Amino acid sequence: MGVKLIVAGSTTLFLLAFGGSFTLSSGTGPDCGTGSVDTSAGHGMPAVAGFAGDQLVNAATIMNAATTAGLPQQAQTLGVMTAIGESTLRNLDYGDAVNGVTNSDGTPTTSLGLFQQQDGWGSRRARLDPSVSAALFFARLALIPDWQGMAPSAAAHAVQGNADPDHYTPFYEPAVRIVETLTATIGGGGCAVGGNAQALAQELVTHADNGTLTGLIPDHIKEIRWIAQGKQVPACGINTTILQVIVIAVRNFPTVGISDINRKCTGQIVGAGTTSRHYIQGGGHAVDFYRLDGISLTGADGQSIRLIGLLDPVMPFGSAIGQQDCRADAGRSLALENLGQFDDGCTHLHVEVDPAFRSLQLG
Repeated sequence: MGVKLIVAGSTTLFLLAFGGSFTLSSGTGPDCGTGSVDTSAGHGMPAVAGFAGDQLVNAATIMNAATTAGLPQQAQTLGVMTAIGESTLRNLDYGDAVNGVTNSDGTPTTSLGLFQQQDGWGSRRARLDPSVSAALFFARLALIPDWQGMAPSAAAHAVQGNADPDHYTPFYEPAVRIVETLTATIGGGGCAVGGNAQALAQELVTHADNGTLTGLIPDHIKEIRWIAQGKQVPACGINTTILQVIVIAVRNFPTVGISDINRKCTGQIVGAGTTSRHYIQGGGHAVDFYRLDGISLTGADGQSIRLIGLLDPVMPFGSAIGQQDCRADAGRSLALENLGQFDDGCTHLHVEVDPAFRSLQLG
């Protein structure tokens, strides 16, 4: 009989950055998909990339507006980057303070708020409301063809129509750090992820077909396809919990790359060999993520940290992640509630479950 973990709908994570050390603990307020950030958390956090207090609250508000618009983390980063470049994440009630822009007669511009939006964007009240002004920004971003394939500053420039297409480039890295830090207040575990293996696999096949879920050689995506088709291929099954882990990943990242699932199926005797949870008891009790949102993983990078933060509150006790040594080398440590940690290669993020755990009930 499968073991099910019931997770309260209020469970989420909160990441506090103190230098290179990270602590994961409980918070409140998850949504499915990218999730909602607890904006109040910004006041109690140490500075991130030189930004603190109301600035982090405003960043969280921008991120939530992207989520409401149905846009991925990439859009959140663009929004925060743009607001840094326009207002240093301050809700300014006067003209463009960063660029010193004036009208032709020398009078101040009417640009206002986080994004320094001018009259054509909406009323003064709307432009001074952080949530509304962010929603206006993302509404225009969504109309730009292939904005996700553009350089970040170019995409922001296409929305803002400012004079310099490269103006926002210096603000991209600080935005990434802010979004990564605030992202751990996002509740991936609160999403309704079912326990039906075939339904989970069918959802993943949709992502594989549209290119948002990819594999390497040997191909482990085929193992997911067989389950989606209702086939039981000997020594090629996947623990339902692992399917749920991959579903959480594809729901929270624009693109996901997996390099290993069931090594017994592909005959791979590498790493821990026949004792690996990729291999033992029929195989398929672990998954290796090699890329998230186009970023190659080391287990210590921001995307890995984010996925770990999404998984820890909903994984059964006795599950584990690799790359502990990689995080130590990078000066990052994690305090986790459910996930154990062990050393592994710095080319991926390994997630495993005890073969006795067959399914989680998330929601």
